[in-house]
Amino acid sequence: MTEQFNKNDCAEFQSRLPELIGAGEDLSRHAHIQSCELCRALLADLETIAEAARQLLPAVEPPDEIWRHIESAIQDKSS
Repeated sequence: MTEQFNKNDCAEFQSRLPELIGAGEDLSRHAHIQSCELCRALLADLETIAEAARQLLPAVEPPDEIWRHIESAIQDKSS
């Protein structure tokens, strides 16, 4: 019974991962991560994948003229 309960905890936690990551929560302090080796390993794998993905393409700032076009479009719609 305890093993099934733990699997349910993992399934519930893993289903909430996108929400928790998106909110910028420090998952290393989450109670489930601290007590579950399987989910800790999953989180470590996800962090490794995310870091590798960030390194694939450098961050590029859009040119200033783009922001002027966006601002102009917003002003046109609000007029």
